Amino acid sequence: MAASRYRRFLRLCEEWPLEQSKRQRDLGAVLRQRVAQAFREGENTQIADPEACDQMYESLVRIHTNYYKNKYPRLKDTSFTGVTVEDCKMILATDVLKQMEDMKKGRWRKLREKFYAKKPEEDLK
Repeated sequence: MAASRYRRFLRLCEEWPLEQSKRQRDLGAVLRQRVAQAFREGENTQIADPEACDQMYESLVRIHTNYYKNKYPRLKDTSFTGVTVEDCKMILATDVLKQMEDMKKGRWRKLREKFYAKKPEEDLK
């Protein structure tokens, strides 16, 4: 029975898209890592709680197939702020978040990072 569960999770991982704009924060990448950890022995893995495993799989399938998005359709594709889905994806991209974090740094800190080989946190030690 563990073999069929393993194959179902593998199929889900193959279908789940990887989002390149969210490096190191992508749900698809985390899913692949967790499946690899949970099924270290592949089809021969012994599952401690099969019911919880099945529940997890069904929950992930509902997320992947947009079950609740289709069950409860929205009238508009914007939030209360008026921001569209595309704008949200752009704002949450890793590169944009990094740029915003760089903007928060003060001039002194930027100069120190530019001219010192070691990190500013190491100066405090």
